[in-house]
Amino acid sequence: MDPPIYDTLILSDLHLGADTSRAGAALRMLKENRFRRLILLGDIFADLNFRRLTKEHWKFLSYIRKLSNPKRGIEVVWVEGNHDHGLTDVMSHLVGVRVYQSYGWQYQSLRHLAIHGHQFDRLHANNLRLNYLGTLLYLQLQRLDTKGKPLARLIDRLNTRWLRLSPKVASGALSHAIAHDVDRIFCGHTHAAMHEEHGNHHYYNSGGWVDSSNTYITIDESGVQIREYACGLAPEGVGGNTGEEFASTENEYEDAVH
Repeated sequence: MDPPIYDTLILSDLHLGADTSRAGAALRMLKENRFRRLILLGDIFADLNFRRLTKEHWKFLSYIRKLSNPKRGIEVVWVEGNHDHGLTDVMSHLVGVRVYQSYGWQYQSLRHLAIHGHQFDRLHANNLRLNYLGTLLYLQLQRLDTKGKPLARLIDRLNTRWLRLSPKVASGALSHAIAHDVDRIFCGHTHAAMHEEHGNHHYYNSGGWVDSSNTYITIDESGVQIREYACGLAPEGVGGNTGEEFASTENEYEDAVH
């Protein structure tokens, strides 16, 4: 049987370029689903260094470019995350996807809004330079970690809990939804999938793709579902080697940034 056709599928926090990125699993998930709209809800990249991308990471980008072909009839939307900052022009050229700071649409007479969520993280907003240095150190730690990156994944989970990112982002997002009369608001950033509501306003977090729990969101006539895609923790590629079949995509990136 063919899988159902969702109105919208939302995926965030893939962190391409990081050793912990589950790009291969994310690619398989997209190929196994059918949807009219795909929202890449920020932090698709770990940082601006494309030399960190593996073969699996380039495969994911190549597939996004195929999905964005108008002949497919799929709307592909990229919402900028804090790690994606500065890639707007590059991504538009590289994969043919328009990049937004936030993206709103209406479905079943309900107002929907997708925004990455770092806007509601005051610690991040007030310490941009410190966060950038922290990202570089964390990426280096991943390279020194053992197979499966257990230490890096543990630090990511503890960091989310210690900073209480999930409740902070949820509270800020719901306040934003109420102030702007949005029925459903969708965020990423925290790497922790969740759903909260306040009256008729609903907050959903799509989670992330850097740990054993890899989640995404689907929206259709039956409502909003947070779904988990099962995959192992084995490394999915070797850093810095894109492979000949992705040379054209890599070359277009080089042209875009020079």
